[in-house]
Amino acid sequence: MNLNVHEEILIEPYGGRLVNLLVPGEEREELRARAAGMPCVRLSARNVCDLELLANGGFSPLERFMGRADYERVLAEMRLAGGALFPLPVTLTIRRDAGVKLDGEIALADSFNSVLAVMRVEEIYEWNREGEARAAYGTTDARHPLVAEMNSWNELCISGKLRVLQLPRYYDFLNLRLTPSEVRERLTALGRRNVVAFQTRNPLHRAHEELTARAAREIDGTLLLHPVVGLTRPGDIDHFTRVRSYKVLAERYYDPARMTLALLPLAMRMAGPREALWHACIRRNFGANHLIVGRDHASPGTDSHGRPFYGPYDAQELVATYGEEIGVTPLPFSELLYIPEEDRYEEATRIEEGKRTASISGTEVREDYLQRGRPLPRWFTRPEVAEILAQAHPPRHRQGFCLWFTGLSGAGKSTTAEILIVKLLEHGRQVTSLDGDVVRTHLSKGLGFGKEDRDTNIRRIGFVASEIVRHGGGVVCAAVSPYRAARNECRAMVGADRFIEIFVDTPLAVCEERDAKGMYKQARAGQIKNFTGIDDPYEPPLKPEIVLDTVSHTAEENAARILAYLVERGFALSATEAEASTARL
Repeated sequence: MNLNVHEEILIEPYGGRLVNLLVPGEEREELRARAAGMPCVRLSARNVCDLELLANGGFSPLERFMGRADYERVLAEMRLAGGALFPLPVTLTIRRDAGVKLDGEIALADSFNSVLAVMRVEEIYEWNREGEARAAYGTTDARHPLVAEMNSWNELCISGKLRVLQLPRYYDFLNLRLTPSEVRERLTALGRRNVVAFQTRNPLHRAHEELTARAAREIDGTLLLHPVVGLTRPGDIDHFTRVRSYKVLAERYYDPARMTLALLPLAMRMAGPREALWHACIRRNFGANHLIVGRDHASPGTDSHGRPFYGPYDAQELVATYGEEIGVTPLPFSELLYIPEEDRYEEATRIEEGKRTASISGTEVREDYLQRGRPLPRWFTRPEVAEILAQAHPPRHRQGFCLWFTGLSGAGKSTTAEILIVKLLEHGRQVTSLDGDVVRTHLSKGLGFGKEDRDTNIRRIGFVASEIVRHGGGVVCAAVSPYRAARNECRAMVGADRFIEIFVDTPLAVCEERDAKGMYKQARAGQIKNFTGIDDPYEPPLKPEIVLDTVSHTAEENAARILAYLVERGFALSATEAEASTARL
């Protein structure tokens, strides 16, 4: 289709044109050959998502990982150096000793060492971790998943002209992985200028379905169902499950003349209001001039004190403030309730007082239905979607969890953990043990005890734990893990709802009395350096799920307390339930 045709129908891209960083075919092979001899920077999964949206125009008018002027103005004013509104930073960090030099060319490769792009390095500048956290995300609290992740980023930012050799390769849902230009062509073919995008990282239920269909009718336009399949909030249902459910709805329940389904490879920041505004700018590049903005849009959950990071309507208000400037009108996510007598959904504000209604919260979906193996009612979820969710979301006692014991050396972490593992096996849960000393011997052999090496060791434990949890296993980690930021990074990797931090709160004096290995004595004598509690700090958790007293309570009593907590949360069956389950076999 002629580009000018769909530019006349749809709103033009943000900034007037779609950026295209892909090298033309005739130049590609020559550049690929030269890239083989260049210094190489390995991109993270987040960097790869960002590179793809830079390359295909999803981040238009941004054309590169941000240089200093763009970066600083985005943090301060949510604008690029040239003045265009752009709410969040998009940067590429490298280690200080990476060997990258100004005016030199470097290859950018993914985790499989496939070279995706070449950058001519035009800027190298200091990355401001704390400043970015405060300005862009409004917090330095490591319970924020991105703030926790930032602890593992590098010290310097680099920027420069990008020439992209290839987009990342995918092998799933290929007919739905559409560039902004391809989405715009599909939308144009439907013949309506107005397009409303729906940002989603969760499965769709009947209320969402009704809301989105109404929104398209309200603006006499088309719905762009645009789920995120890049990095979302840790613990979210995997994108394979979500996309399967979207496909079923698109094929069977939406009007094909008013709906287009496409996938967005975005690495979310969970930045609340700023992220909502960013989503609006991105969706304009895909052809949308309206965006449904939900309550708690892009919410990262609660902070270390149990308070939400952002207000429930902050996102809607910020998008409304800048809607005219960016050309995207926000449509608030209205609450829809089901009316059983009439078998239909209606906005809560339009329902007569006293009329019986029904609804199920997201928490109830997880805890009262999916985690208990109960089928979701048909009025709430299409049966095809309910079946997909049931397959991917087993009852809670078959889901993964991570118990993270932290405390001083000699506090009693390993002893309590060993007893607990036996009790969990008794209750029918298979559990993996990741003890700090054992991990040091095998997974982290060669690492020292400086802060950087300690954080690396803890991240390794966290990564292995996250994989075990993702595949439905229980894992017990017992490591000193002295630094809050590293522990919270592991919480983010595992998913906050499956990470249980257990602070073994044993006083230093008691730990020294128990010094079976003589390590405290050696540390006091200066024979061991950087020993936690002596000449290196221990940062106790601010709000752990469980605090253990090993002075007044035995290890057996503490293990029983943790087991009771797991039974209460549904991660383990009670003794009666375990016996009944065995009897049914």
